[in-house]
Amino acid sequence: MERAFDQQHLLDTLLSERDGLLSVLDRVLALSGTARLIRDAAGADAGFVADIEGPDKAVIRWLAGNRTDSLQDLVVPVGQGVGGRVLALGEPVRVRDYVSASSITHQFDWVIRREAMAAMLAVPIVGERSDGTTTVAVAYAALRGPGEFGERAVSAVEDIAADAARALRLATLAEAGRQTAVAAERHRMQTSLHDSVGAMLFSIGAQVRDLRSTLVDNPGMSSRLGRLEADISAASLALREALLALSESSPERALPIELSEHCRSFEARTGVPARLVQLGEVAPLDSERTNLLVSAVREGLLNAEKHADAGAVVVSLGAVDGGVQVAVADDGAAGAGNRAAANSSDGCGLGIRMLADRASRLGGRVSLVHEEDGGSTLRIMLPYPPVGEDRR
Repeated sequence: MERAFDQQHLLDTLLSERDGLLSVLDRVLALSGTARLIRDAAGADAGFVADIEGPDKAVIRWLAGNRTDSLQDLVVPVGQGVGGRVLALGEPVRVRDYVSASSITHQFDWVIRREAMAAMLAVPIVGERSDGTTTVAVAYAALRGPGEFGERAVSAVEDIAADAARALRLATLAEAGRQTAVAAERHRMQTSLHDSVGAMLFSIGAQVRDLRSTLVDNPGMSSRLGRLEADISAASLALREALLALSESSPERALPIELSEHCRSFEARTGVPARLVQLGEVAPLDSERTNLLVSAVREGLLNAEKHADAGAVVVSLGAVDGGVQVAVADDGAAGAGNRAAANSSDGCGLGIRMLADRASRLGGRVSLVHEEDGGSTLRIMLPYPPVGEDRR
């Protein structure tokens, strides 16, 4: 029989806490909170969550209601126990009595006995990736003593798992944004150091060399200038190494960084707020596709600057089925978009057509949509290169 499942106030509390979970942008907080929600939602004695680590195993990391530390950091390979069966099947698995169940393997009976658990339910937490959906974590609920998990319990834990998947997606996006911001700041630091300190060292070095050449009759001073010149050379070498370290970034970060820089430049030039929103991971692209996406963003920002009377601009970057998409959206005044569409003599219309032609040659497409109540969106979608062709 189902335990503690006729308590309506529990479900009301669950809905409230579940909504709060969606605002969590930290993976650890999201999953640790999920363990507690699972326990409460299913009327269980314990709830725990295993994170996927590698292609064929999960590791139990977050627990609520456990009595011992036996479950903490327990590795669950595909196919083993309740969680491993979920990994293999991609669907919920439940047993009335874990240690006697014939539908699962029993490598973990010793842990279950230490925790005095009987009935157990495991549900996949399914996330989205560029290559489709996949199990990104496993949610467990367990009872001590007699009882079983019915359909309502399965449905409730599946709801929690769905919300946890959304929370994890938010956490992933937030982390991608933080990484892009850090990489962009590194790029700005690199440029600033090169233009200021690098130029200063070069100037000082040139002056020292000129001065040394005029003091050939003063060996003592010439020697001191020689040591100074060597110190300047060493400082220049250290600066170059530092700049090289600052410039290091993975290929998938290069495109977001460049788009962020264009947003920053647009905002500084026009005073109109502009920001990049990265909607998930994007695989590295070859230079032709990268340059075309950057050109599309430049064109979209130029359009907003010249015609839109915009109060804000958002550039979004994300993966779509088999490719990558970039959009430049502004909140321009009503009619501004139509004026832009009508006025192509300044090259704006030609720029869009040229983008469309370049995208078409790569199997992509470009669209420019003007909303009647104001605002416009320039969108470009490019498929990834065919399999076997180098994307970089």
